[in-house]
Amino acid sequence: MNLALPFLLAYLLDLLLGDPPTWPHPVKLLGRIIQYWESVLYQPRVWPGALFWLAVMGTTLILVFGVMLIMALLPPWLALVVLVYCLYAGLATGSLHRESLQVETALSAGDLTAARERLAMIVGRETGRLGPEEIRRAVVETVAENLADGVVAPMFFTLALGLPGLYFYKAANTMDSMVGYKNYWYAHFGKVAARADDVLNFIPARVTALLMILAAVLLKLDWRGAVRVLWRDRGKAASPNAGWPEAAMAGALGVRLGGPSTYFGRQVEKPFIGEPTQPLDQESYGRAIQLLYVTSGLMAALTLASLYFGRTGIWGLWSLVR
Repeated sequence: MNLALPFLLAYLLDLLLGDPPTWPHPVKLLGRIIQYWESVLYQPRVWPGALFWLAVMGTTLILVFGVMLIMALLPPWLALVVLVYCLYAGLATGSLHRESLQVETALSAGDLTAARERLAMIVGRETGRLGPEEIRRAVVETVAENLADGVVAPMFFTLALGLPGLYFYKAANTMDSMVGYKNYWYAHFGKVAARADDVLNFIPARVTALLMILAAVLLKLDWRGAVRVLWRDRGKAASPNAGWPEAAMAGALGVRLGGPSTYFGRQVEKPFIGEPTQPLDQESYGRAIQLLYVTSGLMAALTLASLYFGRTGIWGLWSLVR
């Protein structure tokens, strides 16, 4: 089965439906797998964290291969439905928009309490004392960062390694979001998960920044500013990857991202990214969402064309060398 058509259908479903909270979702299952292995293997040391990472990844791949085996036994139309749903569940353009929009809607209505509560659901920092500008800065940062690891990276690994690659990446990224913190509990145990996520996102983060510049050109935003800020500020984020999409976003919008944030009761002094030539307001958020969709569309088009003309199967481009 060529992966191009299933990918196209999955991408369109993501744009139309996002991530309905009541639907069964493979990433929720990944979360339970991660919690299980953490409960079995947790120790505040690095080597149990490495064993934990291997256990989660091994379990994930066993489940994916099991699904692929079942698909091979199903009628073609039903196998297509299963494959489309699995791909759809790994993409996040629509859900990223909808989750960030909930924060923006509350903020625009002047309901700071609701905006802080909804922001807390999509960021790791403490939100209880954030003001309107700080809330919007956090939302735009989240859109930029998740554009890389929630939108571009899943498509990148789908293209490279097909369905197994998509869920290999989703498992690693979900682990990082759950245990990759530099606090007392996870500083050692989560180190391997955090480093693995850094490695896997190295190329997608840089591809995202380049696509964002192209998207800024198409949207007639400040693409020169995006190039300038990207070149200057890409290394200012604590993560080796997050600074790339954040700097491109900040430059294209003419806003300043980053700055001090509070995590687990401790204030972290982060440098600012970008220049505050434009206010962080509702229009800034709207332009950020435009960048989200155009960048996502560019990556989807690249992925779809490569899958189609490469005549790739369920293993993506790896099908060509297997």
